[in-house]
Amino acid sequence: MQTYTNPVYKGYFADPFVWQHEGVYYAIGTGAAEAAGMVDEIATHNVFPLLQSFDFLNWDFVGNALLRPDPALGDNYWAPEVAYSGQFYLYYSVGHEDKNHQLRVATSDTPLGPYQDVGEPLLDPESCPFAIDPHPFRDDDGEWYLFYARDFLDTDGGVRAGTALVVDRLENMTKLSGEEKVVLRASLDWQRFLDNRLMYGEIFDWHTLEGPCVRKHEGKYYCFYSGGRWETENYGVDYGVADSVMGPYSDAGNENGPRVLRSHPGYVLGPGHNSIVFGPNGQTEYIAYHAWATNMAMRQMWIDQLIWTPDGPRCNGPSWTPQAIAN
Repeated sequence: MQTYTNPVYKGYFADPFVWQHEGVYYAIGTGAAEAAGMVDEIATHNVFPLLQSFDFLNWDFVGNALLRPDPALGDNYWAPEVAYSGQFYLYYSVGHEDKNHQLRVATSDTPLGPYQDVGEPLLDPESCPFAIDPHPFRDDDGEWYLFYARDFLDTDGGVRAGTALVVDRLENMTKLSGEEKVVLRASLDWQRFLDNRLMYGEIFDWHTLEGPCVRKHEGKYYCFYSGGRWETENYGVDYGVADSVMGPYSDAGNENGPRVLRSHPGYVLGPGHNSIVFGPNGQTEYIAYHAWATNMAMRQMWIDQLIWTPDGPRCNGPSWTPQAIAN
């Protein structure tokens, strides 16, 4: 029986998106340079580290995926994800630290790239100055949707100001329809990012929901997300559920914290920003996510089994001991 021990890749690898194509696994994520705004230090001037695995256990760096677009767009490149629809489409955000982040898309004929930016943002940066974490989702009827995170400042109906989740339909793989719907807003203390945060010229009790990942299971749509502050132990993975891909979604039942992944002090901190992929047997689902070791040195890629229970999706992680791969 084959086993693995987290983290499955020893280098810096945040926001991991894992997918399989023609029997080979790929993972793309936010590297150390992309996260810190130091992409000028990448020798090739390509961004987003790309990994490859032939067995789901051993992951090797194979290059940086994206040909860097206009440097004026910014130095922070975050949370890439790839969709396949005849071509490979790489969705990502780029901007300057915590402001002026825009969603963009690049294309390639191969999963390894290089990916070339199409030249236009997915959203107007003037009307939406901060949008991150794009997640393309294909429904059973073939329609594509894009889930992402953006900022909200209102507090109507008990919601909190901060970053939260929305969805829009893709007219084609590089154009949104403009039918944006709110998926989930923050409403709980564990989702707090920072008290008294200066944003948009005002002071807010800022909350964050980010990193959407959608899985359709038994006719319902589950939008996994990460909540809280990514550098702290309160960060974790929860979900909302809906009967329709465009909602409405509800994450009721998470009043005591994230239900899918949460920190285990002394072992692992801040697990989050997950993707979901089938393992080698084609039936067992796994969550790929990043987490901090207890020394907080770097975010790395971890993988654990996703379990569907009568109470909703759960995970047998974060695990830090040897785990068997389901046959």
